[in-house]
Amino acid sequence: MRHPSGLVGALIARVMTHLNKAPYRLAIDALQVKSRDRVLELGFGPGAGLSELVARANEGHVHGVDFSPQMVAMALRSNFAAVLSGRLTIEQGTFDSVAASDGAFDKILLVNTLYFVDPLGRDMQEAWRLLEPGGRISAFVTERKTMDRWPFARPDTHRAFSRSELHDLFVAAGFPSERVDIRAVELPAGIRGLVAICEK
Repeated sequence: MRHPSGLVGALIARVMTHLNKAPYRLAIDALQVKSRDRVLELGFGPGAGLSELVARANEGHVHGVDFSPQMVAMALRSNFAAVLSGRLTIEQGTFDSVAASDGAFDKILLVNTLYFVDPLGRDMQEAWRLLEPGGRISAFVTERKTMDRWPFARPDTHRAFSRSELHDLFVAAGFPSERVDIRAVELPAGIRGLVAICEK
């Protein structure tokens, strides 16, 4: 799930696009993207969220980073016009190696990617560095109790979060506790999600 590839990766991408529609809508709405914002998405998968971010930041710039070369290729195909116009940059890489200066982004989006962040906190410290003062992060994860029912989401493959654990992740990265808002959301099929809204 962290690094989809091959035929299985293509199938996973299609499933991800379908299942992530509601999480993306919630997280992007919470991000409150403005027309001139500089937006970073970490872990963009097939790239459906990038399309929406480009539409909202229509006078700004969107930058996407994903682990998987196959997801990068799929996102490039589906967002080719935006890349060609210079409004969107897509790259393959890790979350802690984004080649950008401190405070380079107004907004950062993470949808169903925090399960795979570095347990030592480097990824989230990098997100803190990249966000400008007053900037906002919006993140979506499926809540721990729901993930505990899923056989593929094992402790050795997915880092699960309760509400307090998600809050603590962002506080450890540098966000003031009072600026970390964790909201529980109910999704179809009995799925409970968490949306984190954090301001620097």
